[in-house]
Amino acid sequence: MLKRTFVGLLRSFEQTGEKARDPLLKTKYYKLSKDQLWDEVTAVLKKTPGYKLLHEVKNVGEIVAERRTMMGRTQDITITLFAINPMKSAVDIYSASRGSLGDLGSNYRTILDLYKQLDRKLAPYKINE
Repeated sequence: MLKRTFVGLLRSFEQTGEKARDPLLKTKYYKLSKDQLWDEVTAVLKKTPGYKLLHEVKNVGEIVAERRTMMGRTQDITITLFAINPMKSAVDIYSASRGSLGDLGSNYRTILDLYKQLDRKLAPYKINE
C-alpha cells in the first residue's frame, strides 16, 4: 500500500485490465450472463454508501458512478461489463480523481473495495483466471 501511495503522488487515476501488472487489478470473471451481472453490479453500487450512480448504458455495458473521498475530492468511476460468452462475463473498473494533484492511492483502494464487494456478493459465480 505504501508503494501505491507514492505512485499516487503523481498519478490521479487507476484501472483494471487483462495486462495489469498488479494481480489485484486483473479483470474479474464471473459465471453469469452480462444481464445478470449488470443487475448484481448496479445493486451493489446502489446499496453501498458513498457511491452515486450517474449514468447507465446497459447495451454498451457501462456504468458511471461518483464517489467523494475523505479529503473531499470527487472520483469518477466507470465500470465496464463484457460478455465473454452467454454464461461468462467480465468486469473492468476505471477510477479517476478530479483535480490536478495525485490521489495518494485512493483510486487504487476504491477499485479494490468495489472488487471485494463484488467478490463477496458473487462468490459462487467467481472464476479464477
